[in-house]
Amino acid sequence: MIDGALPYLRCPVCGETLERAGDRALRCPRAHNFDIARQGYVSLTAGRAPHSGDTAEMIEDREAFLAEGHYDFIANALSETVRPDDGLVLDAGTGTGHYLARVLDAAPDAQGLGLDVSKPALRRAARAHPRAGAALADLWRPLPLQDACVSVLINVFAPRNGPEYRRVLHSDGLLLVVTPAQDHLAELVDAYGLIGVDPAKPARVADTLGADFHARGTTTLRHRMRLTAAETRTLIGMTPSARHLSIKEIEASDITVTAAVDLTLYAPA
Repeated sequence: MIDGALPYLRCPVCGETLERAGDRALRCPRAHNFDIARQGYVSLTAGRAPHSGDTAEMIEDREAFLAEGHYDFIANALSETVRPDDGLVLDAGTGTGHYLARVLDAAPDAQGLGLDVSKPALRRAARAHPRAGAALADLWRPLPLQDACVSVLINVFAPRNGPEYRRVLHSDGLLLVVTPAQDHLAELVDAYGLIGVDPAKPARVADTLGADFHARGTTTLRHRMRLTAAETRTLIGMTPSARHLSIKEIEASDITVTAAVDLTLYAPA
């Protein structure tokens, strides 16, 4: 439900506070209105988003794959790192809300909010957890949140807007960033010609966040997955390569794959 996150939100047009305007909208004192979709997420954009994010097919594959527990090692690491408190946990680029839900389970007094531009993703994120709200918002634009209102910000395989993340995070808050390590899904990359991890990615992440945060440490997590042919196809379907391949035409087979990610903890500079 969006109500738990409501005290932390601000109007994306004028920056004023937001409140309920009936069952299906939020409104600011200057009468800017924002619709709440039937599925529960609210659209908090100040104009048309430049892109629509992951497709319905990609989100369906992601939900199916995550439900099998293959990426639980990531969710567990995030949950073990979060400090339970009564603040707001923000998931920037939330997808289905899978990781946000796991973090909220470890922080029983916190409220959660997931931001994404994919409507198919938000339909699931809005019901991912009783204390999680979901909002349509472009991470590259000013976030529809009050200054210094976020206790924990998680960012898993998603864009990083350093200045905005710093603005909304408490001075003693924590930013958790998960990015693919160099050998992430290397077996699939080799077998199916998928898009590999850019060797310059760590430097680009550092450049994006370096002016606003300092890194407190990075842990590389690895997990070996034995996948069936169906799971292989599903995993490919949730990756960026799905935009360039015909998933139905892939002749998938059983395969052992290495999932490898870097989890970096950042504190505000």
